[in-house]
Amino acid sequence: MRSSNPALSRDAFTTATLPASSGAMTISGTINRCLILLAIILCGAGWVWSSLHDPMAEAIHPSLMGLTIGGALLGLVIALITVFKAAWSPVTAPLYALCEGVFLGGTSAMMEMQFPGIAMQAVGLTFGTLVGMLVAYRAGIIRATEKFKAVVCAATLGIFVVYAASFILGIFGVNIPYIHGSGPIGIGVSLFVVAIAALNLILDFDLIEQGAKNNSPRYMEWYGAFGLMVTLVWLYVEFLILLAKLRGND
Repeated sequence: MRSSNPALSRDAFTTATLPASSGAMTISGTINRCLILLAIILCGAGWVWSSLHDPMAEAIHPSLMGLTIGGALLGLVIALITVFKAAWSPVTAPLYALCEGVFLGGTSAMMEMQFPGIAMQAVGLTFGTLVGMLVAYRAGIIRATEKFKAVVCAATLGIFVVYAASFILGIFGVNIPYIHGSGPIGIGVSLFVVAIAALNLILDFDLIEQGAKNNSPRYMEWYGAFGLMVTLVWLYVEFLILLAKLRGND
């Protein structure tokens, strides 16, 4: 079993041991943890949005950029800690959700100033995709076969390699042409990335289900929920980028 989401790798579930005094991971328990983390993300994003977002302002709030970058960096650090210390996830997963909420709230507010209404469109598309992928998975329309997993993992790895190269080159003032633009190639790239992010949800569902079947320890419910939030955050950001490109092409 494999997921391209490092938070939901097979090893995380198979190497976890079940203490005699603890319960086992369940699907319903993981769903409850997902709802808790989602609520934390929404609260963090809502606080930043309501406190620092002024739709009538011509410039962003001085604190908005700092909070957004700080939330992203701190969230990344906490995510890495969680990946390597899954047993800490009952504490680190909520902290990650709070940081990502601040990051998403700031990012959404800045995008909203340039493209009014884009945030709610991205939210609707993200949750619509989540429901659609869950229905497709439960109905057996899309199955997490070994070939499917290999293709999605390879595509995800390729995307992050390109993103990393783009970031590093950008530091030196070099931009990869077309992929970040609002032309047909740029929009096509974003559609591809959104599709791969959505397919990662199938892998996440499968890994969580397998973790429950294997009677992984109870704390893995938090870990599984954390991994799913990682994918949802990525999907939401990609929807923002795609919508911005479509708006910029008008």
